[in-house]
Amino acid sequence: MSTTQSIPGEISENSTHWVSYPRFLFECARIAFEGDARFYAWMTVLTAILLVGVNGWAQQLAQGMALTHMSDHVSWGIYIANFTFLVGLAAGGVMMVIPAYLYEDRQMHEVVILGELLAIAAITMALAFVTVDLGRPDRFWHMVPQIGRFNWPSSMLTWDVVVLSGYLLLNLHITGYLLYSRFTGRPLKRSWYIPFVLVSVAWAISIHTVTAFLYSGLGGRPFWNSAILAPRFIASAFVTGPAFLIVALQIVRRVTTFRVPEGAISTLASILRVTCVINLFMLGAEVFTEFYTGSSHGASAQYLFFGLHGKNALVPWIWSAIVLNVSAALLLLSSLSRTNPRVLELACVLTFFGVWIEKGMGLIIPAFVPSTLHEIIEYLPSLTEWKISAGIWALGIGLFTVATKIAIHILTGQSRLGPAAPPRPHLHPHPEGH
Repeated sequence: MSTTQSIPGEISENSTHWVSYPRFLFECARIAFEGDARFYAWMTVLTAILLVGVNGWAQQLAQGMALTHMSDHVSWGIYIANFTFLVGLAAGGVMMVIPAYLYEDRQMHEVVILGELLAIAAITMALAFVTVDLGRPDRFWHMVPQIGRFNWPSSMLTWDVVVLSGYLLLNLHITGYLLYSRFTGRPLKRSWYIPFVLVSVAWAISIHTVTAFLYSGLGGRPFWNSAILAPRFIASAFVTGPAFLIVALQIVRRVTTFRVPEGAISTLASILRVTCVINLFMLGAEVFTEFYTGSSHGASAQYLFFGLHGKNALVPWIWSAIVLNVSAALLLLSSLSRTNPRVLELACVLTFFGVWIEKGMGLIIPAFVPSTLHEIIEYLPSLTEWKISAGIWALGIGLFTVATKIAIHILTGQSRLGPAAPPRPHLHPHPEGH
């Protein structure tokens, strides 16, 4: 009976996984809870905000949706506004995947996993906003196939559930496989992740397209009945995703020893310069259609941009969004954003918040004003809604922070099954022979 000698610190292909899986999970947990003073301070702030949100949700569960400012007239508020924005943020992560895998951008390939981690965090937050908007989370069973009334395939809502869940599973598989393979030292098999990456590119487009169809298919809301609503959603997604990732990469560069390739940031900035202008153009096309025709269906747009019958709660919001987006576009198109990283980061922050207002308070709420009974019932979020929203954002940002920290430790060789390997100069492993 022969025995196979194994080299210390290496994993044999014939060895079982039952040892490496727990070790991998344990190592991820260890990395998640260890860090320097800056990490602990950052996570303490996020945890405190999360606990405030949990407290607000507990009050909402105990006292009902009356704690919100939503009503029979305005039934979707800041929760669905955030959900819409976050679906786009998740889809925007594909703007790293396309250059890395379809165009073989080697520098983007080194950091593309951040886009996949962003998609996971954004979809998690989006599902959390749907949960709090349901009022009672036990109502989720109605959307479970074979158990609840899924209404497949006639309901656009069921399509939204399918594409969001599928996109989350795709990104969990891709990132999980890459990190686990790197941790155990096994060579990557292209057949285990490349097909899933290519599917995720098309799937990313579908999640925001289906979300747009969910709105534009509601005939009783003329404000959403636009053929370019889906292209508007995609364009804004390709603004927020790169904007967030540029800032994230700059933070990684400053607070860690990992070397972020300059070419990756330059590619994202180039994408952002184009998409921010396209997003503004599409907004202008919508405004022209709403106001030039002069039809009664333009009442919601009139209320949003200029107020209606003395009611103007959303006017400051939308004009703030326009100022932020235009300012960001001017900064991005100027030479300053190419030579000064601080100017580029400022432009990213401005356009991120500008699109958040435009797709949230500027898109969801106006569709309900005036109501189907031609009444003007205004809506602004209550304190409870702000608390819960802040808590969910803290949850998502914390999840992204921890996931990025784990990825950097494992993919640079600081954490692996066996002796620590010397740090690798990139964040994303290349398949053997690629």
